[in-house]
Amino acid sequence: MRRGLRPFALVTLAFGGVTLALAQPDAGTPPYGLTARTAPRAYLRMPERVDGKLPLHLSETGAFSDTRNQIASRGLIPYDVVVPFWSDGARKLRWVAVPKGRIRFSPTGEWRFPAGTVFVKTFSLPTDERHPEVTRRLETRLLVRDSAGGVYGVVYKWRADGSDADLLTSSLTEQIPIRTASGGIRMQTWYYPSRKDCLSCHTGRAGGVLGVKTRQMNRDFAYPSGVTDNELRAWNHIGLFTPRFSDSALSGFPKLAALDDTTRSLAERARSYLDANCAQCHRPGGTGAYFDARYDTPLGKQELVNGPVLYDLGIDHPRVISPHDIWRSLAFMRVDTVGEIKMPPLARETIDEQGVTLLRSWILSMPGPAVLGPPVISPAGGTFNGPVEVSLKDADPGAEIHYTLDGSVPGQSDPQYRAPFRLAGPTVVRARAFEKGFTRSITVQQVFIVGN
Repeated sequence: MRRGLRPFALVTLAFGGVTLALAQPDAGTPPYGLTARTAPRAYLRMPERVDGKLPLHLSETGAFSDTRNQIASRGLIPYDVVVPFWSDGARKLRWVAVPKGRIRFSPTGEWRFPAGTVFVKTFSLPTDERHPEVTRRLETRLLVRDSAGGVYGVVYKWRADGSDADLLTSSLTEQIPIRTASGGIRMQTWYYPSRKDCLSCHTGRAGGVLGVKTRQMNRDFAYPSGVTDNELRAWNHIGLFTPRFSDSALSGFPKLAALDDTTRSLAERARSYLDANCAQCHRPGGTGAYFDARYDTPLGKQELVNGPVLYDLGIDHPRVISPHDIWRSLAFMRVDTVGEIKMPPLARETIDEQGVTLLRSWILSMPGPAVLGPPVISPAGGTFNGPVEVSLKDADPGAEIHYTLDGSVPGQSDPQYRAPFRLAGPTVVRARAFEKGFTRSITVQQVFIVGN
C-alpha cells in the first residue's frame, strides 16, 4: 500500500475489453481507479521497425485476446481524450500498451513514450441515422513507438463478418452505405490511410504521438461500477509517469474544453478544437503557415486572431481568423469545405458541422463591423452549349451588387446589378456586395464556357 493512502479493497471489472483492478477506499477517501500496472510485452507482436515483418492480420498483432469481440490483451489500458480529432463522424475505441519503463511526463507539450509502446484505435461508423447505435466496424490502426525513436503506423481493415481485420499495404477509399432519417440510402466516403499518410501527421516535430498528452487526458471519467477518477491521476498512481506528481498539482494542469462544455468560454472551446485538429502540423517548425494552433501557446502569441496567412486564396485582406468576419477567416473557410483547400487535408471526407458551428460562433462573437456575405451567382459556372442567363443575389436586400465580366475585381464604379444578364460567349463573372455601415463582401466568381 502506498504511504499516506487509507486502506482499500480491490474489485475487478471488465472495461473497454480489459479487466481492471479498482480501488474501493474507505468512505471519504477519493477512489484512485486503476490500482495496479501490468506491463505488456514491448511492441506486442509488432516489429521494432516498420521494415520488419508486419502481421498480416489484426489477430496476430497481440492487441486483442479475442479479436472478434475486441477484448484487449492483458496489460492494455483503455483511455479517451477531451477533444477527439474529427474522423468523419466515426466512433473510436482506444487502448495503449505501455511496456516496462515509464512515460516521460510534462504538464505542457508532448509526452515521451518508451520504445515498444503501442497505441490501438478502432474506428466504427454509425450507419443508420434513425438508430445511431447501429455501427459498422471499419478499421483498427496501430501506432508503434519504434526502436529508432520515431513511430510508425499500420492499418487493419475489418472483414465484413467482423471476425478479423487484414493489413492494408496502401491507402484505400470505400463507399459506405448510410441509411438516412427518411429511410433512403446515401453513400459516405471513407478513406483508409497509408503508412506514409500516418507520418504526415504523426511527425517528429509533434512528438510522434498525438492526443495523449496532459491537456487531453486531464479529464474525469466513470467506470461501469460508478467509480469516477481523473485519467491523469489514475495513470500517475499506477506508476506510468516520470516524474510523478502530487494529486494537488492536477488543478494547475491545462485542460482542453470539450466542444459542448458551456462552462468554458467560446474562445477556450474553439482553441481546443483547433489544437486537436490542427496543432500536429500548425506549430513552430511545422507546415508552411504562420500560426501556432497549440492550446499551450497563449492566444496573443498564436498568430490566430488577425494572424497573417501564407496564401490568400484570392481573398482580399484574409487572416487566419478575421474578427467578426467568417468570409476572410481562412482557418474557418478550410474547415468548412471538402474541396481542394480542406483542412486537415487527409482522411477527412465530410464537414464537422459541430466544429464549424463552434468556430463560426467564436468568430462572430469578436468585436468588429458587420460584414456582408458574398453574392450568389446563378447558375454556377460551367460549360453551356448556348447563351445562358445569369442572375446575382445577396442575402442582405439592402446591399448593392457590383459586377464585372472581364475578370477584374468589382468596385462601386463598376456596373450595379439590377436584372439578369445574358452571356453569349466565354466569360468570367465576378461580383461583390457593398452597403453603407458594412464591410464589403469578398469577391466571388464563376467561369462560363458558352458556345461550341
